Amino acid sequence: MAEITGVERNSPAERAGVLQGDWLLSINGHEIKDVLDYKFYAAEKKLTLRLHRGPDIVEKTVVKGEYEDLGLEFATYLMDDKQSCRNKCLFCFIDQMPCGMRDTLYFKDDDSRLSFLQGNYVTLTNMSDEDLMRIVHMHISPVNISVHTTNGALRVQMMKNRFASRILDQMRILARGGTRMNCQIVLCKGLNDGAELERTMRDLEELYPAVCSVSVVPAGLTRFREGLYPLKPFDEQECAEVIRTVERFGDRCRDKHGVRLFYAADELYIKAKLPLPGGKYYDGYPQIDNGVGMMTSMEEELEEELAYAAQEYDLSAKRELSLATGVAAYEYIRKLVAKIEKICYNTHIEVYRIENRFFGENITVAGLICGCDLIAQLEGKKLGAKLVIPSVMLRAGHDLFLDGISISELSEKLGVPVETNDCTGADFLRVLLA
Repeated sequence: MAEITGVERNSPAERAGVLQGDWLLSINGHEIKDVLDYKFYAAEKKLTLRLHRGPDIVEKTVVKGEYEDLGLEFATYLMDDKQSCRNKCLFCFIDQMPCGMRDTLYFKDDDSRLSFLQGNYVTLTNMSDEDLMRIVHMHISPVNISVHTTNGALRVQMMKNRFASRILDQMRILARGGTRMNCQIVLCKGLNDGAELERTMRDLEELYPAVCSVSVVPAGLTRFREGLYPLKPFDEQECAEVIRTVERFGDRCRDKHGVRLFYAADELYIKAKLPLPGGKYYDGYPQIDNGVGMMTSMEEELEEELAYAAQEYDLSAKRELSLATGVAAYEYIRKLVAKIEKICYNTHIEVYRIENRFFGENITVAGLICGCDLIAQLEGKKLGAKLVIPSVMLRAGHDLFLDGISISELSEKLGVPVETNDCTGADFLRVLLA
């Protein structure tokens, strides 16, 4: 049951007589518990809505196009409370956050509905077999799963949750039901690497094609780890060994299945000082949102855009601007900028390497840079007509950095307009040359 907080004008629901303040009980006899029930059962052309209106129960018939939105608004996106994480993972990034930040930054979500709707990764530790069968019944696919290890005892140790050991059985239920799964392995030195990593990859390969991609990413370790498990970062040689392990197994999968299936994160290649693979390596970039192949994809897109740049931009125009990125991507971004400056001979783009002093030197990705570090390291620097930053530095759907500083505050402090790019080749070029 969910309260209807709004009804769009001229929508199918309004035409049927649904009112703001009604409570939605069921659609075509199916109880509505949350957004998944709502989206699944509201797809049909003819619907009978059972509503709680004041002291009465009323029914309204809606006729609409298949998959046409009913036009109802609810108090929350999920029409229910967000499911919080019950794990206490040894590598949890939220546990490594300093005190005094916004309350929302300390909420740990582990909601399978957000996995389907927004691409979040979930652990399945708070899901029963009934919950899994609901996913199968509703044909929810793909589901993004944080596996980390298929060794049940080790997974319990890493996640501090006695229900964590069932991961393979849970994934087999989904696989039998036809659910596709993208997986991630957050790698922790001395725990799930080495032989354990190979075991996990073997187990996950057995679930192919239901398991359609797996990323291997290093755990992010901030300077706020006092009292936490003593994890250590991977050094250059250890990152190279992880890459060799993943690539060796991926080569076998490509020979056997036609796809690599397992992919190491860009961050591992950068730390190992190894060249990033070409585009064909990534099989269509199934894990790009997880930092796998993002740099290769962006470079390839930029090359394509530069071939037609003269048709879209004035290549001779004089431009002075700046760009800020993290330690990991700095050299890579400089290479892309050099390609732009080569054909735009009057354009100069100063690239700044921002160290993560807020979370600590082990955090090198651009997505975790805070506004305070940008201000501290860019004040007084030559920034030109504008400063460009990657949009991953900001919270999704907001203009705030993790430390609560806004884009407008950053712009005011630095005395220059600040623009974002979405880390695609086309948008990168557009923001720099527009």
